[in-house]
Amino acid sequence: MMSVLNDLLDLVFPLLCVGCSTPLVKGEEVLCLGCLADLPKTNFTNFTDNPVADIFIGRTTVVYGNAFCYFDKGGRVQNLLHQLKYKGRKEIGFRLGLLFGYDLIREKEFQEIDIIVPVPLHKRKQRKRGYNQSVEICKGISDAMNKPMIINNLVRTKHTATQTSKGRYDRWENVSGIFKVKNSTAFQGKHLLLVDDVITTGATLESCCEELLKIPGVKVSVAALAKA
Repeated sequence: MMSVLNDLLDLVFPLLCVGCSTPLVKGEEVLCLGCLADLPKTNFTNFTDNPVADIFIGRTTVVYGNAFCYFDKGGRVQNLLHQLKYKGRKEIGFRLGLLFGYDLIREKEFQEIDIIVPVPLHKRKQRKRGYNQSVEICKGISDAMNKPMIINNLVRTKHTATQTSKGRYDRWENVSGIFKVKNSTAFQGKHLLLVDDVITTGATLESCCEELLKIPGVKVSVAALAKA
C-alpha cells in the first residue's frame, strides 16, 4: 500500500533533477543519469602525479589528494555547489559524496584512511546556513567507504570573510591559524581524510593540515568535490 501511495505521489509531485529540472525516473536520486554522465569528472585517481596533492608541495605534508570534478565556472558543477551551499539542498552533498566515495575506495591509497574529517565552518556561519556543506559531503563519502567520520573535533575559531575574491596570499592570510583540535587523542596515530567542497589555492586545507599535523602520528590526505 505504501509503495502504491509513493508511486501516486511521484506522478502528482515528481522529484526533479537538481541539475536540469527534468523529472527523475525510478532508480535515479538527486541527479538524472544524463546529468551524472555530463559531470566533468577529474579522474585524478588515474594520474601518476596527482594535481591536488601537488598543490601542497613545499607548503604542508599531504599524503594523497583527489577531487571528484572540475569546477566549471557557470556550468553544472558550480550550479550544484551553489544549491548545496546557499539553497538548502543538502542532499546534493550526500549524493555526490557517495559517488566520490565509491571512486575513492577503489584506490589502494585511500583504503588506508582511518577517519573522515570535514573542513569546519565557524559556528556563526553554520547557524546562519543551518548546516555545514562539507559535513553533508563527508556523510556520503563515509557511507561509501565504510569509514567513520568525526565532525566536531576540528573547529574554526575565527569568523573570516569569504575567500571568493581573494588572491592566493590573501586567502592564506585570511585562514592562517584559525583552526584548532579540541581532542587530539581522537586523531592520534590516524590517517585522516580532510574534506572540503571546492579546492582553489588550497589555503583553507593547508591551514587545517598545519593544526592536524601537530598531533603525534597523524597523516593527512585531502579530497574535495571540485577543483577550480
